[in-house]
Amino acid sequence: MSQDINIGARLRQVRRSQGMSQRDLAERSGVTNAMISLIENNRTNPSVGMLKRILDGVPLSLSNFFALADEAPHQVFFQADELTEIADGRISYLQVGTGRAGQSLQILRERYSPGADTGKAMLRHDSQEGGVIIRGRLEVTVGKQKRILGPGDAYYFESRIAHRFRNVSDDECEVVSACTPPSF
Repeated sequence: MSQDINIGARLRQVRRSQGMSQRDLAERSGVTNAMISLIENNRTNPSVGMLKRILDGVPLSLSNFFALADEAPHQVFFQADELTEIADGRISYLQVGTGRAGQSLQILRERYSPGADTGKAMLRHDSQEGGVIIRGRLEVTVGKQKRILGPGDAYYFESRIAHRFRNVSDDECEVVSACTPPSF
């Protein structure tokens, strides 16, 4: 079920559980110490790309960062309101399940507001991912390749290749995607 999560407090908790100072995490993630401080004190909200980059310094996937501890371990079916929100804002990622350790597949229902972008810093993670555009138009950049995809179009690539997603239309874009292993 979607819940409001204090990203700053959660990041602080994760960092401290790893015995890292803000400076240590900044060095490991390539993000400034000031930015980590601003996020932990809820003075700024990081983009999905920025948060992913910071968590790569732990290392910890976005899905595990937002995982809820109280989900039944053998849940098979999920109502729409039981999907776990792992990012909320101009880009919404609703995850099937909680992304617990040991899972080998991550499935997301992604929604991009008009003009939403995963950020100028390209994403990279150690897995494979694919998705199908349900509605709207999404510009997908993978390495030096770029394509605008519409309903029914799909993508599939090695996630180690730098990539970025951007809604190029005036309407919301919706995508169903999968990533294996779950590293996003």
